[in-house]
Amino acid sequence: MADLLFVLFALFFWGLFYFSFSKDRSRYRNAYLLFMALAATYVTILYFSGSYITEVLIVTGGLIFIAILIVPFFLIFNGIVMLKKEGHSLANLLSLFFGILIGIGEIATFITVFAASFSPGGMTPDEAIEKISLPLAPVSISIIYISMSFLIFMIYTLFLQIVPRKKDFDYIIIHGSGLIDGDRVSKLLSDRIDKALEVYHKDPTPPILIPSGGKGGNETVSEAEAMAGYIRSRKIPEDRVICEDRSTTTYENLVNSKAIIDSREGEKYTALVTSNYHVYRALRYCRKIGLKCTGIGSRVAFYYWPSALIREYIAVHAEPKHLIIFILGWLFLMWPFITTLFN
Repeated sequence: MADLLFVLFALFFWGLFYFSFSKDRSRYRNAYLLFMALAATYVTILYFSGSYITEVLIVTGGLIFIAILIVPFFLIFNGIVMLKKEGHSLANLLSLFFGILIGIGEIATFITVFAASFSPGGMTPDEAIEKISLPLAPVSISIIYISMSFLIFMIYTLFLQIVPRKKDFDYIIIHGSGLIDGDRVSKLLSDRIDKALEVYHKDPTPPILIPSGGKGGNETVSEAEAMAGYIRSRKIPEDRVICEDRSTTTYENLVNSKAIIDSREGEKYTALVTSNYHVYRALRYCRKIGLKCTGIGSRVAFYYWPSALIREYIAVHAEPKHLIIFILGWLFLMWPFITTLFN
């Protein structure tokens, strides 16, 4: 009976996730439902490990512990690489800042646990907890909370890249990005176009390509025009390309591209192609404007991905609803410490 209950426990969460995901891939609750399904699966695996449960816990716990120790060093190193390769902008400092933040959290957690367990400096256990553990615990818990939230977001973002998708599209929207020297396609942008062309060539009925992006202040042509030139150089027929050359943001990319699609007759099954870290937020905009589509991510340089994903995480949590939920979750965890201040 217990065996069946554990299996049903995992299937319950996978069922919730599948139901929510199949209805709308852009819902943020999907990230947490996926995480709960994975956690329930892990608990079920532990149960069925039987006499090997200790070994499984040691191996998985050890791997997680090592990963936790490595993460801040990796992010700090990645931040230094970003500064060298991409320049000294705030966006390029994100992985460096996040690595330092996590490092502070890990040190605070270590000191909190150590003080509570070993009472350093000749203190009594109660003194160690009061003078060291309690002041540092809010810092530790806050950073763990942020880290777990980001981990859940990252897992779902990666999941979106591997989930199977249909291949018969009528339109493919390609998101623009900045041009080099005002008129040349950058590596980031060419990767997006190449991914769109890969989808185009695999499609049994070649879709319409919609390169999307307006003309920036330091650009001599619109991003859409530069992208269209790149596409035509790959032997794509002229009538398979429609430019959207008035947008300045991702949101405008989608609004204007949707207007082009809505103005045409026939089937309108749509894909949007952007960099892999950007797919989830683009899908959220699609839901907001009522554009039903499949998100497809192109690869980016590995060193670029952490900072870009952190930027996406911040952008999603800056939305009023998610910001309120995030703060309420943090206040729930901090409530014991908040009440202590007023007692």
